[in-house]
Amino acid sequence: MSPATLSFIVRRLAQVIPVVFAIATMNFVLVHLAPGDAADILAGMAGHATPEFVAQLRREFGLDLPLYQQFFIYMGKLLRFDLGFSYIQQTPVLNLILDRLPATVILMVSAIILAMTLGIVAGVTAAMRYGSWVDAVISVGALIVYATPVFWLGLMLIVLFAIKLGILPSGGMIEIGSGKSGLAYVLDVVWHLILPASSLALFYVAVYARLMRSSMLEIYTFDFIMTARAKGLPERTVAWSHAARNALLPVVTLAGVQLGHLLGGSILVETVFGWPGLGRLVFDALLQRDLNLLLGILFISSVVVVFANLLVDLLYGFLDPRIVHK
Repeated sequence: MSPATLSFIVRRLAQVIPVVFAIATMNFVLVHLAPGDAADILAGMAGHATPEFVAQLRREFGLDLPLYQQFFIYMGKLLRFDLGFSYIQQTPVLNLILDRLPATVILMVSAIILAMTLGIVAGVTAAMRYGSWVDAVISVGALIVYATPVFWLGLMLIVLFAIKLGILPSGGMIEIGSGKSGLAYVLDVVWHLILPASSLALFYVAVYARLMRSSMLEIYTFDFIMTARAKGLPERTVAWSHAARNALLPVVTLAGVQLGHLLGGSILVETVFGWPGLGRLVFDALLQRDLNLLLGILFISSVVVVFANLLVDLLYGFLDPRIVHK
C-alpha cells in the first residue's frame, strides 16, 4: 500500500468519528421529539394505565430524568457499544438487532448487486445504441420503473408470480416447518429472496441505467475514445474496456449515497413480503414507541451507511487514482 493511499484512508477514517457522533445526536433528538414513550405503551398493555403506574414505569426506565441527562447516559452507553434494553421486547437491543441484521444485509446486498449489474448493462447498451429503438425502449422502461412506487411493484410481483403463476413464494425468508439445512436451506432462502430483492432493486436499476447512459455519452466525446476508435478497435471493446470504467465513477458515488435510501426502502419491502429483517423491526419499534430499540436500529443503520460510503470512497480512489493524491 502506497503512502498516498494510506494517507487517503486515514483522512477518511478521521472524518467518520464526528459524523457518527452527529448522527447519534440527531437520532436522539428526533426520536425524543415525538410524543409518547415505552411507559405509555406498557401501561396500556397492562390494562391499568393510571398516572401513578405510568410515573412508576418512567422512573424505572429513567424516562423521568431531564433530557440532557438521558442524552449523556445514552452517549456513554454508546461508547461502550451498549445499545440499551428493549422494555417492550424484554431483550437487549443489540441481541434483537444482531438477530435481524443478517436478513436485511442479505436483502440489501442482493438488491444493490442486482441493481448495479442490470443498470450498468442497460446504460452501456443504451449508449452504444444511442438514438435507436433499443435506446428508446431502455429509456422509457427505466422512466416507468422509476415512477412506480416500490410497495405497489412488490404487490404486483406477488400477484403475478406467487398468485397467478404460483412459481415463487409470496413472503417469508424460508419455508416454515421444512427443517432444511446446508445447501437446501441456502437455496430455500435464495428462492424466497427473488421477489423482495427484485422489488427493491428495480427502482435503482432505472436510476443507474439512466445515469450510466448519460455518463457514457459524455465519455464518448473525450479524446481518448476517439483515439481508441481511430486504432480500429471494435465498438464493444471501446465501450466496455475504455468508456465504461470512467463512466462508472458517478454510478459508484450515487450507489454509496443511496445506501441510506435503500435501507429505508427495505422497510416497505420487508413489510410487504414479510421478510424478517431490520425494516420490520423498525416498523414494530415505531408502533410500540420502543425508543431504545429505535435508537439502536437507527445508530447501527447509520454506522453501516457511513462505513459503506467509506468503502465507496476507497473504490472511487481505485477507479480514479488521481483522487488518492489530492
